[in-house]
Amino acid sequence: METNNRYQNVIRRYDQLAEELAKPENIRNRDLYRKLAREHSELEKAVLSIRRYLDHERRYAEDRAAVEEGSDHELVEIARSEMAELEKEMRAEEEKIKLALLPRDPDDSRNTVFEIRAGTGGDEAALFAADLYRMYRLYAERQNWKIENLSSSPTEIGGYKEIIFLVTGENAYGKLKFESGVHRVQRVPVTEAGGRIHTSAVSVAVLPEAEEVDLHIDPKDLRVDVFRSRGPGGQSVNTTDSAVRITHIPTGMVVQCQDEKSQHKNRAKALKVLMARLLEKARSAQAEKIAEARRGMIGSGDRSDKIRTYNFSQGRVTDHRIALTLHNLRGVLDGDLGEVVDGLALAHREELLKREMEADGRAGGA
Repeated sequence: METNNRYQNVIRRYDQLAEELAKPENIRNRDLYRKLAREHSELEKAVLSIRRYLDHERRYAEDRAAVEEGSDHELVEIARSEMAELEKEMRAEEEKIKLALLPRDPDDSRNTVFEIRAGTGGDEAALFAADLYRMYRLYAERQNWKIENLSSSPTEIGGYKEIIFLVTGENAYGKLKFESGVHRVQRVPVTEAGGRIHTSAVSVAVLPEAEEVDLHIDPKDLRVDVFRSRGPGGQSVNTTDSAVRITHIPTGMVVQCQDEKSQHKNRAKALKVLMARLLEKARSAQAEKIAEARRGMIGSGDRSDKIRTYNFSQGRVTDHRIALTLHNLRGVLDGDLGEVVDGLALAHREELLKREMEADGRAGGA
């Protein structure tokens, strides 16, 4: 009965949100409308499963009544058979409901600052950094997201030592946050004359875009230096001091941006990256205390862990965290990341559900 009351409350909230979304005054209030629409959308999967569950429950009660009456032997057998099937379907729907109603990360709806850096492998790593940037740009296009480049350090042969960009769109951080880590590539580099396969690595960091309400940066804590922009190979690409380097004095964190010809635009972009990094630093310090107790069981989850391998000779992509292998390397690099991204999100939610059930079990046994 308690479970059914909870399910009915979810349906009532869903219907209430639909009514609120239809009100003209809420439609005119863009921020409120967006908030209501997001909650309505998040409840939709749960409501669909709850309605199926309640329908199965109603049919189960009817079958049980037929069995208890027992006047028609053939009808009793049919009812018993259907009850067994309905029990399986109800258990499956309950799992879906639990997953759908798990608390969501409040940062999931944010935009995200995305950082890609070449690691082990020299020029080949820089070229693969460019491949990953293209992959995420194409995936963003499929999601109808916008990408704004914030900072980059290109190489002469078309790669990137580092590229930082902002991804703007619905649930951008929520979908991309599991991309953080080391991405390993195994292929014959264009710079390799002998045809030998090399292994290179690129690191990816995905940060939720910081908002002013998240943290306050005292201007006195910032040192801002300006200098002339320079391109690959050392040649000057700007004759004015438009490039900006911002140092956060208390932490020693340094961000620089030189992509724009305007000093004002470069400063704004550098500050956006700095705020995202400071927010991540503050949250990481807090999360470290919580993670320390669990690290021995599940590993560090540190960004130094290799999370994915792109093997060109075998045409496959393997995500090591969820043991997912796709023989669709070309498609993935062309932005077909849905199966990987969705698989990681589902695995994360299942882990949360497992922890919640374990916590409920401990509370029940106390």
